Amino acid sequence: MKSTNTFTNKAELYAKYRQTYPSDYIDYLVSKADINDDCIIADIGSGTGILSKQLLERCFTVIGVEPNDDMRAAAEQSLKSCSRFTSVKATAEETTLHDHSVDFVTVAQAFHWFDIDKFRVECQRILKHDAKVALVWNIRDESSILNKESAAICKKYCPSFTGFSGGMHENPLPFHQFFNAGFEVKTFRNDLPFHLDGFLGRYLSASFAPKKNDKEYNPFINALKELFERYSNNGTIIIPNLTRSYLGEV
Repeated sequence: MKSTNTFTNKAELYAKYRQTYPSDYIDYLVSKADINDDCIIADIGSGTGILSKQLLERCFTVIGVEPNDDMRAAAEQSLKSCSRFTSVKATAEETTLHDHSVDFVTVAQAFHWFDIDKFRVECQRILKHDAKVALVWNIRDESSILNKESAAICKKYCPSFTGFSGGMHENPLPFHQFFNAGFEVKTFRNDLPFHLDGFLGRYLSASFAPKKNDKEYNPFINALKELFERYSNNGTIIIPNLTRSYLGEV
């Protein structure tokens, strides 16, 4: 796994401004993964618990596995009233979960940070027979001019920017290497409305975004504000966005 400190000091922004997943996507998971209320789901790289919360709302038992202390603490705080939630400090490659103890694995917005080969072996160890893995991202609609312009801003002011979602568009992930055989790809519309503070917060929550003491911070914010002014309507901007899922066995 890449550095577990990538999102340190960004948990508050992440929890506040990162979007949830469409309800029809959750319906799809429940149907296609053949899971029920008795199932245990391991949400790997669970972050601040965004997907975990949506799964808990469907009455599943969820184990959130997250190595970053700030992100994990945010999830533990927001989900402390959920008796079906367990928080584990561990990595995707070494989850510490028992052999064949999990009915389903989810990975939301995190797979591109993992050592894919080691994670595949770990999934095979913790999953029950014929259980599935779901990899999901909220991703910008690449056909959008707004998203193309925001990517240019990020490239200019964010030294570590390699593309949205870890650059998975520019460098496609080896899904055929990860999944055992065939896997299903499903896309859902999930456009994101923001006021100015949310629009800025969404970008500042990214791993590549500069922090306040970085020299690029103010120019980055100013460029985003100018973009917001050009594309917003009555104080709201819509970021064209998709939820894309990859589901299969490993």
